[in-house]
Amino acid sequence: MSDAVSFRPMTEADLDTVLKIEYAAFSHPWTRGIFLDGLGKYQIWLMFEGEQQVGHGVVQIILDEAHLLNITVKPESQGRGLGLKLLEHLMSRAYAASARECFLEVRDSNTGAFRLYERYGFNEVGRRRDYYPAVGGREDAVVMACTLVD
Repeated sequence: MSDAVSFRPMTEADLDTVLKIEYAAFSHPWTRGIFLDGLGKYQIWLMFEGEQQVGHGVVQIILDEAHLLNITVKPESQGRGLGLKLLEHLMSRAYAASARECFLEVRDSNTGAFRLYERYGFNEVGRRRDYYPAVGGREDAVVMACTLVD
């Protein structure tokens, strides 16, 4: 049985662990500088299972809109519903900060994340051609949106 899941805001002291998870999860991860810059601008939340950090997420909130910028679960912790728990927490925090709609971009090839977002209630609303760097070229981003409710 897994330990209880908890969340807390990220601080600069968390950066090394966040980067370790980020670099393990993605072929084109966010950099130290991006996270440092984001600390003053965005809501950055860490997810723990017991005492172990297993994920993080970044949400930008402008007036009544949220933009999910990053959601990451440690690769060895994936497939156990933690991504959905993290997404639910991030959307709850966005709603509490007066956001009523959330947008995101997801790599066209990231079918697992796409299914997660659909399961939560996101719908595809567009595409950004050649948005992401990819091995051997560029990759489209699927733009998705969701109405946030209490």
